[in-house]
Amino acid sequence: MKQRLTPYRYTHTLGVVDTAEQLAKAYGGDIDKARTAALLHDCAKTMGTEELLSKARENDVKIDEVSYHQKELLHGPVGRIIARDKLGIEDSEILDAIEFHTTGRVGMTKLEKIIYIADYIEPSRNYPGVEELRNLAFQDLDKALLQSLNNTIQFVIKKNGFIHLNSIKARNDLLKNTYTNQ
Repeated sequence: MKQRLTPYRYTHTLGVVDTAEQLAKAYGGDIDKARTAALLHDCAKTMGTEELLSKARENDVKIDEVSYHQKELLHGPVGRIIARDKLGIEDSEILDAIEFHTTGRVGMTKLEKIIYIADYIEPSRNYPGVEELRNLAFQDLDKALLQSLNNTIQFVIKKNGFIHLNSIKARNDLLKNTYTNQ
């Protein structure tokens, strides 16, 4: 991975690996799967937009309207393809965690939640509220995921960008299943 990524992205990736491992230990997750998914989550991140688009089209990845306008979102689905085809990863749970680490989705597995949050709070991340979110992540995984989704959605709104429907649906699904059944 070090050869595929910029120095910043490699440092970030190592931070995600460490954070994902800690979260997997805290929540009884599969540590090997967490480390593997974390190591590969950004394997397509440094591809250019035309390369991402081309790779997505070659592999029949559905390019929704939001991803078309924000092609960098394709690094998740394209990362899945690279992990599967070039790196030999066959575990669908790992591949799903790579694909949905940016947008989230309805019915996220524990591993998907761990990778989504680890990507959001790893040590090189620096934004207002990150320390509170780091603490929350080790107290309640679902609350940390909900806060992460809320932060992402608010950030995209402030940038006047498109919000991916997977993020909205993931948030609503989490609210429905975690907070309305109590």
